[in-house]
Amino acid sequence: MTIIIAVDGPAASGKGTLARRLARHFNFAHLDSGVLYRLTALSVLEAGGNPAIEADAMRGARGIDLSRAGDPAIRTDLVGMAASKVSAIPAVRAALHDFQTGFLAHPPGDGPGAVMDGRDIGTVIAPHATAKLFIDAAPEVRARRRWLELKGLGIEKDLETLLGEIQARDHADRTRAISPLAKAPDADLLDTSNLDIDAAFAAALALVEPKVSGALKDRHRG
Repeated sequence: MTIIIAVDGPAASGKGTLARRLARHFNFAHLDSGVLYRLTALSVLEAGGNPAIEADAMRGARGIDLSRAGDPAIRTDLVGMAASKVSAIPAVRAALHDFQTGFLAHPPGDGPGAVMDGRDIGTVIAPHATAKLFIDAAPEVRARRRWLELKGLGIEKDLETLLGEIQARDHADRTRAISPLAKAPDADLLDTSNLDIDAAFAAALALVEPKVSGALKDRHRG
């Protein structure tokens, strides 16, 4: 059985960066589930479709190209808004649910484990994950992080505008009817508001390593 680390949290909390570092540390596969929705949205838009229409969105979900996960195009406001629309469609969520569970069951490279980050990994996609983290930070801190991230991509945006967008996204994510953002009861909470990335990683590793190490030992004995 695959050893799974589920990393959930709101936008710009640091969950993606921590998930990637945890994957490198344990030599596990990694998948950012949020990218799947952005890639779906990008596929819809590039095909001239409407992300709010189920048929168009499903064609996009079937046509996602993971090789474009690092494409700056998926980080634009237009794709972000389209991603919010496709993610509200139950059929799309079901299709991408299957994609994610398939990834976790058979991680690329046939390694022993996988790390997945998103908003419903520990609650919906992998409720029996070996280790679960819920990463959070103050909205103001997350807005500044997103501002710096976009600036690094050459995208200029007003900080106050970003704060408003993050607060609106938080509300939408936590109150949506399907797979709302929520901390799993058995997840460890890690607030990164006052931590730099190295300190946050050290804290995350301290929380998950005992569980992962135990699972690896059980796997070898089995």
